[in-house]
Amino acid sequence: MNIEMPIHEDHPLPADQDWWRGCVIYQIYPRSFQDSNSDGIGDLAGIINRLPYVASLGVDAIWISPFFTSPMLDFGYDVTNYRDVDPMFGTIGDFDALIQRAHDLKLRVIIDLVLSHTSDTHRWFRESRSSRDNPKANWYVWSDAKPDGSPPNNWLSIFGGPAWEWDGERMQYYLHNFLKEQPDLNFHEPQVQDELLDVARFWLDRGVDGFRFDTINFYFCDTELRDNPSLAPEHRDFSTAPEVNPYNWQDHVYDKSRPEMIGFLQRMRALMNEYPSIAAVGEVGDAQRGMEIMGEYTRGDDRMQMCYAFEFLSAEKPTGERVAKVLGKFARVASDGWACWAFSNHDVERHVTRWGLNDAQARLYLGLLLGLRGSVCLYQGEELGLQEAYVSYEDLQDPYGKRFWPKFRGRDGCRTPMVWITDNLNGGFSDVKPWLPISMDHLGHSVSAQEHDSLSMLSFYRRMIAFRKAHPVLAKGSFRLVTTTPDYLAFIREHEGRAMFCAFNFSETDHTVTLPEGNWHTAPGTSFSGSLSERGAYLPPYQAIFAELETNG
Repeated sequence: MNIEMPIHEDHPLPADQDWWRGCVIYQIYPRSFQDSNSDGIGDLAGIINRLPYVASLGVDAIWISPFFTSPMLDFGYDVTNYRDVDPMFGTIGDFDALIQRAHDLKLRVIIDLVLSHTSDTHRWFRESRSSRDNPKANWYVWSDAKPDGSPPNNWLSIFGGPAWEWDGERMQYYLHNFLKEQPDLNFHEPQVQDELLDVARFWLDRGVDGFRFDTINFYFCDTELRDNPSLAPEHRDFSTAPEVNPYNWQDHVYDKSRPEMIGFLQRMRALMNEYPSIAAVGEVGDAQRGMEIMGEYTRGDDRMQMCYAFEFLSAEKPTGERVAKVLGKFARVASDGWACWAFSNHDVERHVTRWGLNDAQARLYLGLLLGLRGSVCLYQGEELGLQEAYVSYEDLQDPYGKRFWPKFRGRDGCRTPMVWITDNLNGGFSDVKPWLPISMDHLGHSVSAQEHDSLSMLSFYRRMIAFRKAHPVLAKGSFRLVTTTPDYLAFIREHEGRAMFCAFNFSETDHTVTLPEGNWHTAPGTSFSGSLSERGAYLPPYQAIFAELETNG
């Protein structure tokens, strides 16, 4: 199935330093998007083939998860060569063609840079571990053992166990916040910073429009390697690691989110500013201070343009009160910053399953997401209403899931291949057995099954994205909370003489609310059944309303 889109010759895209503010980004997990060479694994050529579909959604940009050379122990988040494409995904020529095709379709391209750590097979690490006095000896975080031979401190890995691995060649421990095969780079070493800035420059020179910085608050650790304090059970938060992981039992004040990070962000922003219209979004993984860090990293005009934390990627369902609490806190601690909101991505259970949503609720939450102040990330397949896929232990690929099975099943359930057609065992993703099994429950939700159905989830996503784009007040406007209860939320967005009243009913019962004073009228084009009357806004169960008001002239 191919969707014909017009081809434009005016690439690169027109310069717009502010394109990212309020944009909608579509995340592509390349292993699972489209296989073009029948090896069961998605690739860059497959992405190129499906870009017209992505453009048809109306999004502004794509974010591509890592495609760099890698042993794939963490599926590309363990990099061996930052300046090349893994043969599994194609060639650097394929990437250049992808950039050109995306720009032809008016899509900007954001790539995922994993700078906090490399693979242990990277040449930098091989040299660093070879001795304590080689030119790259200080490029990674090394430390002597305690007198009893134990690790230098109590830091833990997100993937389970200590964050330190003994290296018999160098006779020291090295730090790894994730797999032991992912040693952490030492950002206190100026040469490391310089080299990683050159990596960013390499891809900017190839035409990328921005970066998603993986685990952005993990770059620096405490130079004294002090122990993290413990957290009392009542203060533990499971938004960044599953409940079964003792990583949640510490307050991570020394192993990440260090103040030195601001200087590096400023260096990276200065580099990006050398190029037209570049933007970056940082992933902030911190259960205790995620919002505060978002504010710090996006404050002013010399750091990151936007960041996201895990408040809406957690298992806690966003009730009216929950959403108001998150947005209220963001307004307090990050009033000068900019958020990039998401409900799903490649690291968490799909939100339809995570929050137990039916179709009406899923549509309501999309309306909420696209109504928020900030930019938006959508994850491939969510526009089809896909549930989390069940992946048996025998088919499991994710080392995180294998470590904590069965209490935590890992991330494979949200990474199963995209379903393009229904009448095919592999969903149109590949001609051969895919790297992860296709969920049979997904086939009935394929693109081909929904493409020409005006009532489908796919059609609803397209309408809502178009609605947001047609109303700049939603993309760039200010935010003012009107009222909230556990079952109801209302706020007003304002921008350049326009106001939009946005209200959401999260309950199974009807709801009526009084609108602020003014001549409000329902904004057409959303398919929500909320309506206006003399009494105010009427919302049936799991429905929303978007009402417009001219605030001047």
